[in-house]
Amino acid sequence: MSHVTSRIFRPFRPDVVLHGHLHGIGPVSQQNSPRHGNIYNLRRLWVLAAILLPSCAAVPDQVAFKLDLPGEASDMRLQSLGVGLLACAATAQTLKPMPTLPAGIDNGEKILPTIMNSSAPDPQVSCPGYQLKHVRQTDVGIDARLYLAGKACNLYGTDVSQLQLRVEYQTRDRLNIQIFPANIPKGQESWYKVNDAHAPRPRHHGLRVGPKESDWVFTYTYIPFTFNVTRKSTGDVVFSTTGSKLVFENQFVEWKTTLPSNSNIYGLGDIISANFRLQGTNRTIYAADIGDTPESNLYGAHPFYLDHRYVKEGGKTKGYAHGVYSRNFHGQDVLVREDGITWRTIGGSIDLYFFSGPTPAKVTQSYVTEIGKPAMQQYWTLGFHQCRWGYANITELDDVVKNHQKFQIPLETVWSDIDYMDRYRDWTVDENTYPQKEFKAWLDDLHGQHLHWVPIVDAAIYIPSPSSEKGMYPPYSRGHKLDVFMKNPDGSEYIGAVWPGYTVFPDWSAPNVQRWWDNEYLLWYKELPYDGIWLDMNEVSSFCVGSCGTGKEQDNPVHPPFRLPGDRGSIIYEYPEGFNKTNATEAASAVAAKASQAAMNAQEEPSSTATAPYFRIPAVTPGVRNINHPPYAINHAQGDHDLAVHAVSPNATHHDGSSDYDVHSLWGANEIKATYGTLLKVFPGKRPFILARSTASGSGRYAAHWGGDNFSSFYYMRKSIQQALNFGLFGIPFFGVDTCGFNGNADLELCSRWMQLSAFFTFYRNHNILSAASQEAYVWADVATASRTAMAVRYALLPYFYTLLYHAHKRGDTVLRALSWEFPDDPTLARNDVQFLVGAAIMVLPALEPGVSSVTGAFPTDGSTVWYDWYTGADTGFRDGGNHTVPAPLGHIPVYVRGGHVVPLHEQGAGAGGKLSMTTYEARRAPAELLVALDARGEAVGGVYIDDGESQEVRDALYVSFRVGGGRLQLNGVGIGDVARLKVYLGRVAAVRVLGVEKRPGRVTVNGEGCGFEYDEGGRRLTVRPSGGFAYARGRQEIVWG
Repeated sequence: MSHVTSRIFRPFRPDVVLHGHLHGIGPVSQQNSPRHGNIYNLRRLWVLAAILLPSCAAVPDQVAFKLDLPGEASDMRLQSLGVGLLACAATAQTLKPMPTLPAGIDNGEKILPTIMNSSAPDPQVSCPGYQLKHVRQTDVGIDARLYLAGKACNLYGTDVSQLQLRVEYQTRDRLNIQIFPANIPKGQESWYKVNDAHAPRPRHHGLRVGPKESDWVFTYTYIPFTFNVTRKSTGDVVFSTTGSKLVFENQFVEWKTTLPSNSNIYGLGDIISANFRLQGTNRTIYAADIGDTPESNLYGAHPFYLDHRYVKEGGKTKGYAHGVYSRNFHGQDVLVREDGITWRTIGGSIDLYFFSGPTPAKVTQSYVTEIGKPAMQQYWTLGFHQCRWGYANITELDDVVKNHQKFQIPLETVWSDIDYMDRYRDWTVDENTYPQKEFKAWLDDLHGQHLHWVPIVDAAIYIPSPSSEKGMYPPYSRGHKLDVFMKNPDGSEYIGAVWPGYTVFPDWSAPNVQRWWDNEYLLWYKELPYDGIWLDMNEVSSFCVGSCGTGKEQDNPVHPPFRLPGDRGSIIYEYPEGFNKTNATEAASAVAAKASQAAMNAQEEPSSTATAPYFRIPAVTPGVRNINHPPYAINHAQGDHDLAVHAVSPNATHHDGSSDYDVHSLWGANEIKATYGTLLKVFPGKRPFILARSTASGSGRYAAHWGGDNFSSFYYMRKSIQQALNFGLFGIPFFGVDTCGFNGNADLELCSRWMQLSAFFTFYRNHNILSAASQEAYVWADVATASRTAMAVRYALLPYFYTLLYHAHKRGDTVLRALSWEFPDDPTLARNDVQFLVGAAIMVLPALEPGVSSVTGAFPTDGSTVWYDWYTGADTGFRDGGNHTVPAPLGHIPVYVRGGHVVPLHEQGAGAGGKLSMTTYEARRAPAELLVALDARGEAVGGVYIDDGESQEVRDALYVSFRVGGGRLQLNGVGIGDVARLKVYLGRVAAVRVLGVEKRPGRVTVNGEGCGFEYDEGGRRLTVRPSGGFAYARGRQEIVWG
């Protein structure tokens, strides 16, 4: 989850229509009522209360409403339903009286981003560039000096007169180009260099190559200095600064490269973009606590792009890819145009890494190998997760578990948002709503059911009032004693403000910070045995500009300076696109209510600063940095583009001497790394599970990521695919989004579609915001059915997912894949981000628009590709590589199996005659199956990886590879340790289903012995069911049909 201020609740929602549904306006839909009527109507009461009772003061202790239930009519009181004053959408914590931070405390200066300033000087015109001298050949490349080629321009900082150029051919497919100041004064290292502890530098790995062995050629000109990077194997220039000048100042670095017309750029995040292909966009990279606003910098920093180009060779189209990683984490604008890329950073140096590919898969493998291959996740994390901001007490958490069980919807993990905390303070519980002893007993029972619990931990640490709370919050006292918090320039603790009030922030460079962090989690685990940790607000976020709490600690606790969702003036009326067509009366009611709320807020809130003049950034003073208001203003999306708004300010300092200005976008990554080390101590021998919002290059080594503050709309459901694909590029394959949407209210259609789509993401969680209508799958009967249908596919595919994660962990593979990455020679796929592949074998073609019953998608081919329908096993007959329209009624998500692959499965069902596992514990103990999908040549390959699903250091494991050809399936198992200890996880293969068998075989044998089988002549499907099944094992096994 993520928390955003009321002024950030402005989603980009094409054709959005708002609504609420009231008793007296329309009866309950018959479609929603069977089995789930009471839950659905309670949900409608929630909406009713939000529209009619926007002020908590207007809500009496008991509020009675009459439900229009088909066949029944009953008066129900919200109090008796366990909702209480949630009718006004306020939690018990919200109602606790406390002072509020001053209004406007998070207002910064109104800044005009330089790229929007038509009068801003152009560095390419004003600055002299550099000339190259003293070139020296080394064993691995070139060393040289660069000198200013004219008078310093000092345009957006102080020009650096002498630079060092270092070129290294590090491996055959990797080239590194560094340009940095020749002389860096002591104490200014962080101005220009990235600390290896924050973002490790790619290494030689003992392999040293020179220009002759490399696939790269680096060429250059002297005056002005420019360079080209050419790939030998293809002969194409992949990077060229020809025709541009290098600009290098202490607060501004600009370099440019040209692009050919056949280029397709992807990546450069964390940003949601209108298009998957980035040409024509501006990419600002600077970690921000902000809602998922398209085309804006979001939570993390991933300055890497994949360039995929198509050329004609011998009358055929051939695709070639390469990757570029800019190891610079200062704030930056990257301007991607059809003819080139301009990179502008507000600090740091040039540290470029080129990966030659030439396939997209190879590029990603090379990049991810260097930044750190992804952590191997525990098996249970692949189950379904349920969360919301607004589970007010233990009873509500327990109801979530019981309702999933009642309606036979799998559930693996219950999550807790900040509701469980004592006044939003980390490592605490509210003894009124989550009493520790009862909570621990509940968790013990949860674990006894093989379920899990993951709580949120925010980045900010509460600082108790020295006058009234001295010593009352030990985590702060212990941290203060160990000197682990960030500082102001004068050496005092930097005090911002977050949920609990005035807060301090861990300094990850402080010598004692890891010891303190370990201790707090270890102590907390004794009280509440959690199973993983959810790191939020770690951009790092603060609700005020500057050290606003300095000298005001005695005012604690204080309420955030904005309304919480559901408070008066902040009622949630947003619903998905298309809702006005399916619920017209409700939509009209909510539109009117929202307009009334907006009018009220306009009267009560201070006038907008939209017409205020822009802040005049001071002129450059040579040799001095202005880090609070840098001369070049990046297009930062927060507030009015001020870097200090809703974040720790740039002038906050760290123990290692760096300012937050230099390392801001790495704070979250450092917290992730520290937490990973901590959880290794909390869970000795087990893999840590961390879900984090702010990430950077290399964070996948330690953590999973979710897409942040999305909205309940089809637009955001559609963009979740793009987000997942990008984070695969960034080396974080364990990714998901807030299914059904975080902000706003979901409806049946959207949630039905989204629960099915997210079932094919690696991380699968439903989560929404405080006061929004409930959106658990069991709220609607149709959504519950749709969820079970998709979950049956997911839980069957768990061995396949786990094997893909193993390959990601070992080789740097992606898990979710764009079609263009698997079919790299087809240019028609270059912009496709509305369907995707899970690994190489499974294609998902979701419906992403409201009111549709079919969907059109690409069915690409590599010459021998056959696409089979997952549900029927039938050959689609799509062989032309083109687009085709297939049925997609509500409740059905089209899924296809790609011929040429063997897919390992758990036996699963959903509905009559099939048993759907409720947990991964059950699924791993279900019989195994193999799905063999033959390509046009009658061949297929695959594999399955098996271990205990949790050990950090794997001692016992088995990998079984599959190969099919000529009517013969060969299994070859290779193990480490004692494979017998994995017996409970090996399962017995109860069935082998082969798709695309041309004729009925005369005989089938399993390991040389005859075996019964079934053959569907019309569907060309062979099913082999070995008597008693057979187990995966070391060595060779074989199934033959013919």
